[in-house]
Amino acid sequence: MELQLSTPALLFSAITLLMLAYTNRFLAMANLIRGLHKKYLDSSDQEMIIAQIKNLRKRLNMIKNMQIFGVLSFLLCVVCMFLLYKGFREAANITFMASMLCLLISLFISLMELQISTKALNIELSDMEDVLNRKSTSIGDIIRKK
Repeated sequence: MELQLSTPALLFSAITLLMLAYTNRFLAMANLIRGLHKKYLDSSDQEMIIAQIKNLRKRLNMIKNMQIFGVLSFLLCVVCMFLLYKGFREAANITFMASMLCLLISLFISLMELQISTKALNIELSDMEDVLNRKSTSIGDIIRKK
């Protein structure tokens, strides 16, 4: 298959949308960290907050790596298009493969970060469910006494 100029150009919109999603994740994470920092300063239960901070630091590093590989993929697409324009087909093919590999790595890291964030949310939900179960039991006890 011969690589044409339009092939790497197709990745532009996909990578741009992916980078937008990554940026939105980063901004949401930044807001969460700022809120957690305020809660840490005001709270007496700092042990749970410290565990959340460790989780957020890991996720923050993953998002940084996702963005790095996404930008690298985008950059390699531009280089590939330049090489195709100049007529260096073999170098363009190698550059395009490298771009696709960077995109694949970025998506894989995104998948891992999604797993970690989902696990953290499930822990929060189970904590709230425990509180709700205790409250519903105490309300049931009150009703039975009456």
